[in-house]
Amino acid sequence: MGLNDLAPDGAHRSPGPVTGPVLAIDAGNSKTDAAVVLADGRVVGTGRSGGFQPPRVGVETAVDTLAEAVSAAFAEAGLTEVGHVSACLANADLPAEERQLAEALRRRGWSGTGSVDVRNDTFALLRTGVAEPRGVAVVCGAGINCVGMRPDGRTARFPAIGKISGDWGGGLGLAEEALWHAARAEDGRGGATALARALPAHFGLDSMYGLIEALHFGHVPFGRVHELTPVLFDCAQDGDAVARSLVDRLADEVVGMAVVALSRLELLEEAAPVVLGGGVLAARHPRLDAGVRARLAARAPKAVPQVVAERPVLGSALLGLDRLGAGPRAQARLREQLS
Repeated sequence: MGLNDLAPDGAHRSPGPVTGPVLAIDAGNSKTDAAVVLADGRVVGTGRSGGFQPPRVGVETAVDTLAEAVSAAFAEAGLTEVGHVSACLANADLPAEERQLAEALRRRGWSGTGSVDVRNDTFALLRTGVAEPRGVAVVCGAGINCVGMRPDGRTARFPAIGKISGDWGGGLGLAEEALWHAARAEDGRGGATALARALPAHFGLDSMYGLIEALHFGHVPFGRVHELTPVLFDCAQDGDAVARSLVDRLADEVVGMAVVALSRLELLEEAAPVVLGGGVLAARHPRLDAGVRARLAARAPKAVPQVVAERPVLGSALLGLDRLGAGPRAQARLREQLS
């Protein structure tokens, strides 16, 4: 059975009983949030630190970044350990990576002799947007990913590690596609597009040749390429055909992932939530937002789309309370404090 098949929860979960308090961690590529939560839903400590990028810096160095947020949350809570760690982490794309990261977190001693659960950070988005662990979430930030889950523990997921796993889209992917079309428009290999002037203009340059040279020599750091995604959406809003085609393709990708996950979880015939989040989807660009909703209505009429903008650490904390067996009152109290 592959990662795209209906399967039991792929997250690395510690066996046995789970007790509180809970240390909730949500770690994305750009920032990490941590919160200490009591079993009744009260938040008694929070912390924030930088992005979590183990493929770039190594697991232990990446976990050092988590430790900065955790230390701040523990200090505010007046604790040195908890009964359970619920961590939703970027770059935990495969079960093997979840196991490796769970072991790394366990070595830090944050849960003492308690339990550690590690999931991909898209699960935090999903749990943030639903009243119970049931539905599908698609995140589109720097990259794109989709997960689904049911209360019985079954999940649907994708490897989501780029083109080699069949992915297309995300903010960085859109920016690179925009550059490709703009370069070809300027040199004559492709059709005309407003992107050929708008992209270099964003960096104060007057041609795609100038931007290509600036990126090649590092005068414009490649890390700034993601800044071009809003420029693409502006061009699409102004009617540029090439920009519109890229936005429409992204809508196709978002809905395609959601429909596959709904199908694998046997939720197509139910009024199941489809939670949309990440910087690109949360911005609610008119053409993209309308395109996703129209395509979803055509392919999964009973799905209920919703855009979530709350802090994803809320989802990590809710997953922790789920493991404690906390009831609706505790969940409502937690939402009041972390939303």
